[in-house]
Amino acid sequence: MKTLVIVTHPSLETSVINKSWVEELKKHPEKYTIHELYKVYPNGNIDVEKEQKLVESHRNLVFQFPVYWFNCPPLFKKWMDDVLTYGWAYGSTGDNLKNRKVAFAVSAGIKKEDYSENGRYQYSLEEVLVPFKITALYCNADYRSFFAFYGAEYEPSASEVKKSAQDYFNFIENL
Repeated sequence: MKTLVIVTHPSLETSVINKSWVEELKKHPEKYTIHELYKVYPNGNIDVEKEQKLVESHRNLVFQFPVYWFNCPPLFKKWMDDVLTYGWAYGSTGDNLKNRKVAFAVSAGIKKEDYSENGRYQYSLEEVLVPFKITALYCNADYRSFFAFYGAEYEPSASEVKKSAQDYFNFIENL
């Protein structure tokens, strides 16, 4: 079974980092299904049953998005609220994420040193992403951490972008 990568970027076509990650993964269609939420649901009306069946048909699950205001884009939050339902994702009969490997891949505009106790924002990216980790754990998923690119706002070089895409590919390969 393939890995499902749910990409939630409101303007993927103008993205540098997320777009390069998607392009890298698309080189391996036998391994990865790329599911772009903003492309599939431009009006925000999520087909819950379709999404649940899509998740069920994949072994691993990776959520890819840019960090927005120290959180996720709104469509990803809506996707979680709509799709991760009681009886499907959690609860006495909700076991569709149980033991499924779940990871996150995020691009952060801010530099890594700003995400630290002594940095500008006083919290690490790991701390900022705790609600996503807790969600995965609450659903009894096999949480596998996150992959991050820091400093996307600072116009990374072509070699940094390329290395990031290769590192991302390796991260997913080793879930």
